[in-house]
Amino acid sequence: MTNALTHFPPTHAEARARLEQFAPSAAGQYARTRNFDYGPGQHDNVSTLSPYVKVRMLDEITVTRAVLSQHKEADAEKFIAEVFWRSYWKGWLELRPAVWTQYMNDLIRLRDDIQTQSGLRTRWEEACTGQTGIAPFDAWAQELQQTGYLHNHARMWFASIWIFTLDLPWQLGADFFLRHLLDGDAAVNTLSWRWVAGIQTQGKTYLATAENIAKFTDGRFPNVTNISDKAIPCEAPKPVAAGMLPPCDPLPLSKRYGILLHGDDIDVDRLLLRAKDPVAFAYADATAGHTTWQMAPHVGQFRASAAQGAVPADAEMQLLSTAQSIADWASQHNMEQIVAPYAPVGPMRDMLTAYRAIDGAVPLSLFRRPLDSAAWPHATKGFFPFRKHIPALIGEFVRR
Repeated sequence: MTNALTHFPPTHAEARARLEQFAPSAAGQYARTRNFDYGPGQHDNVSTLSPYVKVRMLDEITVTRAVLSQHKEADAEKFIAEVFWRSYWKGWLELRPAVWTQYMNDLIRLRDDIQTQSGLRTRWEEACTGQTGIAPFDAWAQELQQTGYLHNHARMWFASIWIFTLDLPWQLGADFFLRHLLDGDAAVNTLSWRWVAGIQTQGKTYLATAENIAKFTDGRFPNVTNISDKAIPCEAPKPVAAGMLPPCDPLPLSKRYGILLHGDDIDVDRLLLRAKDPVAFAYADATAGHTTWQMAPHVGQFRASAAQGAVPADAEMQLLSTAQSIADWASQHNMEQIVAPYAPVGPMRDMLTAYRAIDGAVPLSLFRRPLDSAAWPHATKGFFPFRKHIPALIGEFVRR
């Protein structure tokens, strides 16, 4: 087992235990200490639930319900807002899929730049390996690679230094995170890096300062002197207008169907409530679709292990990694339909789009969660207009 999977065992039991342990401190204690990064293995002041929420071992309803069983909604407002920030980011990108396409096209261009521009390649390699000479940045780069996790405040500082001190393209930083983060999510990660760079909210950047780092790392990095004191917004592409949320796929099932899980949702129990007798199970690994470089092994291992633990103990689960392998799996089992959790904008959506383009591919039905269908259409502007809808969403989905 890798060091990252030692820190984050990919089991339902671990996910539930962390939620149970954290919920009592999700109000006042969390609000007071949530911005402090105490270092590797010292993140008890935050929930560390994100890798489990990423694959839907836990979802926003389960997490919020557990917290509200311990606290009043107003007292736990800071944490609940963080839970719904995820819903907001995912909805925002779902309504603007062209932003993901822009990002992936940028990575292809930047791969060529790294191969031809020695100065860029050197700065990029030093940043990725934690050899920049900037003590906190290098420590975070190494922690990320070893544990698959970084505190949220550290992610912001890291992105700011990457962009404004090291003068590296934000897209390469977003790619570095997605290649290593156990909770790496196409929407949350891409849009967070855009925000630091001054693109998401155009003209508004995030600047890491030595004073802020010293304070919120509990004095671990007291004398950082070699970081930029300016954050000039990056050049922004033309804004993409919000579109409409795609409709859900129809429910009717044929006589022979298979269940296909993936890294955005391994919650097979929810599917088995409506698709009770699948002929086969499979897990589609789309992690390679995040990047033009090599993914850290622990990312795929965490998600595949979580999926294996989700299916019935006596069930065989095949591991698939291409659109064609999905088609071959369906053919092998003489399927008439494939049932899968909804794949939001990102590499899994790209893989499933490619699958549907294969001649003779059996129908694929993607089932979206009701909370997502209700929340995502509100992500048309910034988070604060979206935030006004959180109480109603809690009332409809959490308290019922």
